[in-house]
Amino acid sequence: MTVRFVIIGGGPAGNQAATYAARLGAKVTVIERDIVGGAAHLWDCIPSKTMIATGGAMSFSRRIGGMGLEQNEPEVDIELLKSRIEDIKALLHRNIVTLLESQRVRIVNGSARFTSPYSVRVDGLDGVEDIEFDAALIATGSRPRIPDWCEPDGDRILTTRDCYPPKVLPTSVTVIGSGVTGVEFVHMFSSFGSNVTLVVSRQQVLPGKDPEVAAVLEDDFLKRGVKLLKGARAIAIDRDADEVVIRCDDGRVVRSSHAVLAIGSVPNTDGLDLDKAEVEVDASGHIPINHHCITNQHHIYAAGDISGKLPLSSVAAMQGRKVAEHVMGLHTVEHRHLDYDKAASAIFTEPEIADVGLAEAEAFAVGRKIRVTKVPFATTAKALINNDPRGFIKIISDPATGEVLGGSIVGRHAAELISVIALAVTANLRVSDIVESLLVHPALCEALAEAAE
Repeated sequence: MTVRFVIIGGGPAGNQAATYAARLGAKVTVIERDIVGGAAHLWDCIPSKTMIATGGAMSFSRRIGGMGLEQNEPEVDIELLKSRIEDIKALLHRNIVTLLESQRVRIVNGSARFTSPYSVRVDGLDGVEDIEFDAALIATGSRPRIPDWCEPDGDRILTTRDCYPPKVLPTSVTVIGSGVTGVEFVHMFSSFGSNVTLVVSRQQVLPGKDPEVAAVLEDDFLKRGVKLLKGARAIAIDRDADEVVIRCDDGRVVRSSHAVLAIGSVPNTDGLDLDKAEVEVDASGHIPINHHCITNQHHIYAAGDISGKLPLSSVAAMQGRKVAEHVMGLHTVEHRHLDYDKAASAIFTEPEIADVGLAEAEAFAVGRKIRVTKVPFATTAKALINNDPRGFIKIISDPATGEVLGGSIVGRHAAELISVIALAVTANLRVSDIVESLLVHPALCEALAEAAE
């Protein structure tokens, strides 16, 4: 009997689950209220990385004097930048829709809510439709968190989604939140020439990351003129004519032309009538899942940001694939479960930051013996050729077996280079496997082999 598989949400988790399950023979329906491809993905991730790429090109242009070229200061054309972002979003959206249609996946535009554990009702452009299913995936993503002490106006007090691009480039901007999103916005606006202040609630940016990694980024920020307000937590934002006033809990006050809220996200689980499906939700609004992404209902799955796991598009996509495998019964054969501890992640600042697997602090916290090797990019020919010797590669391994347990990279192309360490961690490779690989010269990846020595 053909499995009727309903997916609520067409982001990375939803479209991966849809295409894979359809290829395996399921009758798949994807319900999406915003944009196929995912709102958080196409309205946040892709636009922000597009702007960061433009900012990175501007930053690089300021260093070309060290490469034997005459240095000229480029200017940002907001309209051209906006057009570039929209073109990329449209192309990615169209590619995803085309792929889904090629697999005979039905796409329904509208908002879904459960009417029972085996049915949903869709309020769409074409009216109301009731759909029954054998299995369902909830993958409705997340939205920027807005605290009760702030009212974004889309003009000067901005959420992240107001920034792609903003109506005008800020002369000065205060970024509230020093996590991944916050530091990316600091880098982006600083590259565009804005005077940037970062409100850091703790004593380092990127709390929870390797302090050595955070220190490199902080140092670069300071060299660019970024002001770091450490140990300060924003408690109020007000408009004062053409300025924004940010008040902190320690009495400090910051004034700037704009402010950006980058203080996390909240899951989109409201409005789904999950109680009618008897699906449990935790206090934060996330849906608890097991290692198969199954909720407390054996035939209903959750993936992506609403699952409370790592909020990464790559993780969501892999969750979607694993859900499709389970729905179609492939978990009964040889099957590798998702190991969230082995997920690679990147931060698109300058320099870039990427890590995977076990971190030094985690190992020390549990008393595990590790071997840590670190090689600065300044020792590699390619970094010098690129006129960008910032950063390093760090590999963490088991001193007894040589197994690669994790690693961190700070520097140019860190997001690509981390893939080598991620593969080693996932496949349980040893440092000798990296050392004995014949890598390209001159290339930044040579530092990987040196760190593995």
